[in-house]
Amino acid sequence: MSIDRATAAKVAKLARIRVEEADLPALADEFNAILGFIEQLQELDVSDVEPMTSVTPMRLPRREDVVSDGNQQAAVLSNAPDAREGFFAVPKVVE
Repeated sequence: MSIDRATAAKVAKLARIRVEEADLPALADEFNAILGFIEQLQELDVSDVEPMTSVTPMRLPRREDVVSDGNQQAAVLSNAPDAREGFFAVPKVVE
């Protein structure tokens, strides 16, 4: 597959990228180079390669899923301008 100037202009328009008319041949060449790399990758046999999510095999640390208050009440309320009885105190706005 080869990309010509008209296709490069169409891709630029779809991507909302302004490309000057003089720069379209260079953009088409870049697209063709990218497609060439993709064709090279398609030649590889990856049928025996396991899918992976990271280049380093590791398991995510897990914790027990329990409901808790976070034990952060004092730290959270330390930033409050007014706290009473373990809660944020706010001015009354309803009469």
